[in-house]
Amino acid sequence: MENNSKVPFSSLIKRTLKYVAKEKKWFIISLFLILANAAVGVLLPRVTGYFTDHIASDNPTLKTIIFLAIMAFVLNVVAQSFVYTQTMILTKAGQRIVYKLRMEVFEHVENLSQNQFNDMSVGSLVTVVCNYTSQLTEFFTNTLVKIIRDLLTVIIVYIWMLVLSWKLGLILFGVIIVIFIISYIFSKKVHKIFAKERKQISELNSFLNEALAGMKIIQLFRQENRFMRTFKDKNAEYFKTRYQVILSFSIYRPLVSLIYILSIALIIYMGVRLGLSAGIIVTFYLFLDYFFEPVQQLADSLNKISRAVSAIERLFDLLDIKPEVLDENTIDIKEFKGKIEFKNVYFAYEEENWILKDVSFVVNPKDTVAFVGDTGSGKTTILNLIVRNFEVQKGQILIDDIDIKKISLSSLRRSIGQMLQDVFLFTGSIKDNITLFDDKFTDQEINHSVKYVSLDRFIDKLEDGLDTQVVQRGENFSTGQRQLLSFARTIIHKPQIMILDEATANIDVETEKVIQDSLNKIKTIGTTLVVAHRLSTIKDSDNIFVLSHGEIIESGTHQELLDKKGYYYNLYKLQTSEE
Repeated sequence: MENNSKVPFSSLIKRTLKYVAKEKKWFIISLFLILANAAVGVLLPRVTGYFTDHIASDNPTLKTIIFLAIMAFVLNVVAQSFVYTQTMILTKAGQRIVYKLRMEVFEHVENLSQNQFNDMSVGSLVTVVCNYTSQLTEFFTNTLVKIIRDLLTVIIVYIWMLVLSWKLGLILFGVIIVIFIISYIFSKKVHKIFAKERKQISELNSFLNEALAGMKIIQLFRQENRFMRTFKDKNAEYFKTRYQVILSFSIYRPLVSLIYILSIALIIYMGVRLGLSAGIIVTFYLFLDYFFEPVQQLADSLNKISRAVSAIERLFDLLDIKPEVLDENTIDIKEFKGKIEFKNVYFAYEEENWILKDVSFVVNPKDTVAFVGDTGSGKTTILNLIVRNFEVQKGQILIDDIDIKKISLSSLRRSIGQMLQDVFLFTGSIKDNITLFDDKFTDQEINHSVKYVSLDRFIDKLEDGLDTQVVQRGENFSTGQRQLLSFARTIIHKPQIMILDEATANIDVETEKVIQDSLNKIKTIGTTLVVAHRLSTIKDSDNIFVLSHGEIIESGTHQELLDKKGYYYNLYKLQTSEE
């Protein structure tokens, strides 16, 4: 099979076998059961052949007929018991393999940086984690069993054929060669089609995910028809590819069936010409059925194998993406004092298109510091770098005089609370969104955080209180209510460093005042970093850094910056005149 992945096919096999090796004991037991089942199964045609010869003989006896009937029944029962046992064993082993693989993929995705997520579509990731692991479940629990069983059955049947009549067996070998050539050509063609199908379904899922997420905008700007046309085109492409798959199978299956019918005629004709008994000819006919049934099912097996290979390719492609932010040889910090220092920091999202250029500053413990400047000046980037959503290319970022690369991500992010402009709420209750589904928080802690940010004014009016369900993305709450909920979520985790990125940009004045009052409380708890366009909200900051084109051009208190009558002074005068 051809492989369009970055991962070589041989490497795919080796890496897949590493997962299988963990369950090798059960696979070996199943292999013996499959071998036994195949051996018992092919005895049935031979018993039928004996039965035919006995009936055709000059002196058939009822005793022999009953004996052969009982033998056939016993062989069937034994064969089915083998099938049941090996199916149960392999199904459980396969489920364990896929469970571990799915967990490994999800854990890997969690360790990717925000920059890497920006290069991936959510729909594509969902397809890889859910759909492709499901395809592997089918492969390990069903397809793999059938392939091994069918292969062993074909080998044992052909050996029996040679024992019964080596001449007739050699004639059928030519038929086998023809079938395998056809199957090989078919498998190469189908794998290419499945690779194309895999790409198209991923693109379709990505487009659908984006369209559903932005449906409000689509409807607001009356873009339904344009998005419908785009979806129609993508859906039509996928339809054509699926049609190619159906067409390929519609040619393969009848062709194999035609060869099967011709083989039956060939066996009967050559059996008579060679002077074989009726029992041996009947045995060959039944063996042929045992032989061609796996071959006829080979198309389905190749279909599932191709899907499994495609799934494994995509899974390993994802697993081979090395996380940009590494958490190696780091230390855990239980508590931070809150000193933050940038030393000659350079950062770019792409190559050397610097967003930050030689940025240096110090924030003292428990100070409140603000960052202001034009859009794109690097304010939000500074906050993202502190929590290591991205990695700096040059320079150092220190917290309490320790390079953040040496601090474990868990302890770093655990100690930093973030309130962002865009609040994400999970499907669940208000309580779940505050605790993030963590049972370690007590009701007393939850109620404290709710009252701390004055969220209780809103919750007390709800019939179900904290148990009120949040619909998708929190659409049943206002922007201000979602922001207060986000603030409560931050407070309950007791951060020593607080980050606010335009947290009050899209809310009403009354809610902003509530949040501002809460912020004044938290200033005594830890260091606070604020990005805000409304300069009136940061007048009381201990220090204000003014950025332009990735560089700090001014710094000082609100009054000091006004006295300088520079960039900040002009910006403040502009805002106050507008207000």
